[in-house]
Amino acid sequence: MSKPKSKSEQNGVIDIAGIMDRIPHRYPMLMIDRVIDVIYGESCTGIKNVTANEPYFQGHFPNHPIMPGVFIIEAMAQTAATLVVASIEGVSSKTHVVYFMSIDSAHFRKPVVPGDQLHVKVKKERQRGSVWKFRGEAFVDGVLCAEAVYTAMLVPKNADSETPPAAG
Repeated sequence: MSKPKSKSEQNGVIDIAGIMDRIPHRYPMLMIDRVIDVIYGESCTGIKNVTANEPYFQGHFPNHPIMPGVFIIEAMAQTAATLVVASIEGVSSKTHVVYFMSIDSAHFRKPVVPGDQLHVKVKKERQRGSVWKFRGEAFVDGVLCAEAVYTAMLVPKNADSETPPAAG
């Protein structure tokens, strides 16, 4: 699959404007800053610059800040959603939304802390219609911090007859 490149999407890189064109998330729930190594319809890597200013660090955990695992999984989902939308002509955050359907085999190996740069590698395992299954792995300095297998569904925003799964 291949889409024409926009200004926010060049040489296998999607910048923050391009991400926000493709997924509806905004601060404080936008968990990726850039997407690199894009192979349309197959794989990419999301980049998250983890800073001490993230709102969840106020309570997770004071004086010992650790990025919550659910947000690492959310970064995987947002990276995959950006790939899905970027891979299909005529699809954007204005026309479609990508919903989590399932999360399987999630494992957390190493804490992610302020100052880390998280590299979220996602690879499509399969696709049937609007349902995509991915394997995600999150790394800091080449060390595996978390991994999961998850499924998502691309749903048109005007799909009155469809009942989407729980939003994620």
